[in-house]
Amino acid sequence: MKVTINSVHFKADQKLEAFITNKIEKLSIKYTEIIGAEAILKLENTDNPENKIAEIKVLLKGNDLFAAKQNKTFEEAVDAVIEALKKQLEKHKAKVTK
Repeated sequence: MKVTINSVHFKADQKLEAFITNKIEKLSIKYTEIIGAEAILKLENTDNPENKIAEIKVLLKGNDLFAAKQNKTFEEAVDAVIEALKKQLEKHKAKVTK
């Protein structure tokens, strides 16, 4: 499975990239139909401390699932995105197995 991580207007450190890759790989172990993922990290230009945005697109055979969340840290935003994707994957799995 290929995981692509893009950071917009900043350079993500290795620790953050490893964290994201690890989370996505854990997701792909539970949901074997995942063939790849694309993560985009953005910094919103505001005074609000919750200015870190994580967007993840999960590539499935025939479909793509997408979630985006905003939080104080990228790790928290990624955790929230992964939870949203788990719900989407459960719905997708239920729809496909019908």
